[in-house]
Amino acid sequence: MENRITEQIKMVAAAEFPIDEKFVIYKHRLMPAKSDGNEKRICVVTGIHGDELEGQYVCYALARRIQETPEALKGIVDIYPAMNPIGIDSITRGIPAFDLDMNRIFPGNLEGDMNEYLASQIMEDCFGADLCVDIHASNIFLTEVPQIRINEIHKDVLVPIAEKANMDLIWVHGNSTVLESTFAYSLNNIGVNTLVVEMGVGMRITRAYGDQMTDGILSMMAQMGIWDGEVPTVRKPVIAFDQQGTDVCYLNAPVSGVYLKEKETGSIVTKGERIGSIVDALNGRLLARIEAPEGGWLFTTREYPIVDEGSLMGRILKSEVCKR
Repeated sequence: MENRITEQIKMVAAAEFPIDEKFVIYKHRLMPAKSDGNEKRICVVTGIHGDELEGQYVCYALARRIQETPEALKGIVDIYPAMNPIGIDSITRGIPAFDLDMNRIFPGNLEGDMNEYLASQIMEDCFGADLCVDIHASNIFLTEVPQIRINEIHKDVLVPIAEKANMDLIWVHGNSTVLESTFAYSLNNIGVNTLVVEMGVGMRITRAYGDQMTDGILSMMAQMGIWDGEVPTVRKPVIAFDQQGTDVCYLNAPVSGVYLKEKETGSIVTKGERIGSIVDALNGRLLARIEAPEGGWLFTTREYPIVDEGSLMGRILKSEVCKR
């Protein structure tokens, strides 16, 4: 069968480390073999944090779905699987040797240091895209249901797009909680609509979440006219607002110890229901029972069992929000 798409592996940016190693960022471009130059473009980005691997599977699955139905591709898909490749290779959240969070240096600076230079090159490569999907996992401490997080100043534009993404939750954050040095904020600030996805847990791949996200990307591509192949019916997300604690309850550890969870991510809980316990492993004592302060949907759960006083153990979306 004649191949109806063009595929290219392109270098986005490169820099020399002082330890005889190169930091190179690549992208995989898929586009129709015949192009008129007016195609819309979507960027799928992941791997900004080296310990967040959920997006790796999405990059693979999305490319395979397009390759299996090449005639359905009507626009440009740029896939960036590893924005922090050495971080991924070394299982390091930030950029190794610099102890630096890559998601705190955007939009970068062509005349700056190596990290600022790389960030500016990434921004330049994504500039002009019609949509960018920035895929993150949680860290090694927490598991998150598939969700999109949106700065409230962009909610009017981004929420309608996110509703087609097949996510369980759209969480609109207050502007004060969003750092202006992040990749997504910087892209939205220059007119590139960018969605931030959080799902799963650090250092792991949850294939069910990855398949769900891949379906969502194809759904958004179809809405944009980039894809006219089969698109599964997408789920209707719950939309929550993080304003003065009206929609979300936070569960924080009242004491330090070993946390033993009793409810899995995605569980529906009632007010006062037991979610877990904190115990003292040395003395064999129960230190605290953790109960739901409100009924609702447990959309964040603690995975790493060692907690200090104040550690986040979970988040509950209140029942009345779930019913909207």
